[in-house]
Amino acid sequence: MRSLRGSSLTLAFLGFFLLALVGQALVGHAAYNQSEALQGGAQVSLGDYLTGPDFAVDVAENWQSEYLQFFLLIVLTVWLVQKGSPESKALGTEGRESDEEQMLGAYATADSPRWARVGGWRSAWYARSLGWTMGLLFVGSWFAQSVAGWAAYNEERLSAGYAKWSWWEYVRNPDFWDRSLQNWQSEFLAVASMALFAIFLRERGSPESKKVGAAHHVTGAE
Repeated sequence: MRSLRGSSLTLAFLGFFLLALVGQALVGHAAYNQSEALQGGAQVSLGDYLTGPDFAVDVAENWQSEYLQFFLLIVLTVWLVQKGSPESKALGTEGRESDEEQMLGAYATADSPRWARVGGWRSAWYARSLGWTMGLLFVGSWFAQSVAGWAAYNEERLSAGYAKWSWWEYVRNPDFWDRSLQNWQSEFLAVASMALFAIFLRERGSPESKKVGAAHHVTGAE
């Protein structure tokens, strides 16, 4: 039970994720068949829908925008600050910081991760591993969205009597960029809103908020 409690945040969000994914699958399947019925098309089974491009592109286009949001937030907050926001470092601490401040190499402790202690390329990579991972997940899910969207778009073209497009033709098409940009703009607005609202508003007990009595100008972990 102690182990579960120690991972409760991750487990809760994984549970929410699975519930939402199942709900999306069921509702998406119903909506797909409803659309096909209006156009005189054939109904598809849940299994066929889940293995088809329409479900895949809907999932991937949301994943890539989320990973893009976290990638940019992680990397840009190294240098960019917002006075008064707990999402920001304190003013004057912009940049990668010194090895001593980051407990890297000779300044690592016995409890520090091994790759933080060994130095060389391993420590250099580990020092940027979170940003690299989020960036690669973004690129991978964006590519998955492009492939699934390409397949779904070609199905529409074939049903309308047009020839298939190549992948390169599709990624230059407004359909692909419309799917991407409509998600990106909402993610960027959400991050900006969180950084701004957290200057003046509080959520007692949350690490995403400053202490209730903290002054508005207090930034990050000041």
